[in-house]
Amino acid sequence: MSSPGDVPPEILNRLRSICRQLPEAYEEPAWIGVRWRIRTRTIAHVYTPDVDRYPVYASYATADQEPIVMTFRVPADDLLGLAGGFPFFRADWGHNVVAAVLGDHTDWTELAELITDSYREMAPKFLAARVPVLPPID
Repeated sequence: MSSPGDVPPEILNRLRSICRQLPEAYEEPAWIGVRWRIRTRTIAHVYTPDVDRYPVYASYATADQEPIVMTFRVPADDLLGLAGGFPFFRADWGHNVVAAVLGDHTDWTELAELITDSYREMAPKFLAARVPVLPPID
């Protein structure tokens, strides 16, 4: 089982800077890795999976590093388009959960938008309304 220390600090710090901007969101240790929540609902969860125990992640491991994975919620309309290929894939639980493999290739602007959308999916409506909706990028 991984611990918060298994996620590189540079990734945790980037995720913290994104999540701290979301009203009433908070960070806590999860059963594996770290998660950010609104009330009792998880917005984002980052962890280092054990590829021997969960072989679905094995193809994302490199010779020198286990994959770093973050799960989050997406609006149902975005699920098929987002979970269509690396670095994203549909998680094997939940009806609207996507996983992203994080690393040097990560587009942090896109990830911030996805975490914000996950927050909007999970937060009470009055809190979600406090987060501005950004116009689509052309």
